[in-house]
Amino acid sequence: MSISYNGIGQMAVTFPQDGCAEGAVCKLNAEGIAVACAAGERPCGKVMYVDGEYAAVMLEGFARLNYSGSVPTYGWCKLSTNGNGGVKVDNTGTSYLVAEVDETTNTCVIKL
Repeated sequence: MSISYNGIGQMAVTFPQDGCAEGAVCKLNAEGIAVACAAGERPCGKVMYVDGEYAAVMLEGFARLNYSGSVPTYGWCKLSTNGNGGVKVDNTGTSYLVAEVDETTNTCVIKL
């Protein structure tokens, strides 16, 4: 049996965007525009789709993200952005529920 988190609790919103990449984490700037996150920030969500000046951003639900550095632990784990579109373990970051970790692909599934 395989487990899939796709679509569980998902809520997405379309925002104007500047420099977002599909599959990467993003934040909103002071003008409400979705932009890429620098290292050490708290993401608002995962960019699902980019179409010109707009991006669909998943704000809630289970998201598969790339991670770098230490392997995230299952359960509640403090994470922040890694500056490359993913996340990293960060003791000063925000706690997220980590439901899956794949060390082969360096991805984890977190609840946003």
